[in-house]
Amino acid sequence: MDALAGWLGGAYTWVKALHLIFVIFWMAGLFILPRYLVHQAAEAPGSAEDGKWVERIARLRRVILTPSLVVVWLLGLALVANIGLAGNGWLHAKLVAVVLLSGFHGWAVGLSRKMATGARPVAERRLRLWNEAPAVFVVAIVLLAVVKPF
Repeated sequence: MDALAGWLGGAYTWVKALHLIFVIFWMAGLFILPRYLVHQAAEAPGSAEDGKWVERIARLRRVILTPSLVVVWLLGLALVANIGLAGNGWLHAKLVAVVLLSGFHGWAVGLSRKMATGARPVAERRLRLWNEAPAVFVVAIVLLAVVKPF
């Protein structure tokens, strides 16, 4: 099916462009959040520097992460509704990857909230490994969306 023939019509390319712009914003936030958590984990809970990290992370969540996640999902679902799922196996796989990435987002946000209370449930070294997770998802999602292997 021609994407422009769907219910979005000529707006399809604009919706797709906005979707990609907000994906970039979301990914920027997901790349920096685990790094911020690594820095915060190195600080003593309750210290002045810890407080600064708590505020930085809260601002990141409030200004970049949550708004961009919402816009990405809304525009992405509009694009899916426009082209449909039938015969688009790549899209099914991409949606699974995006759901998993959204789960990572939720886990990292939840962890940041726990760390804001002084808890350190994840070791700094493990946080450094989790810092790479968004990159793995991005590679899979972009390959699926561009190459459309099935």
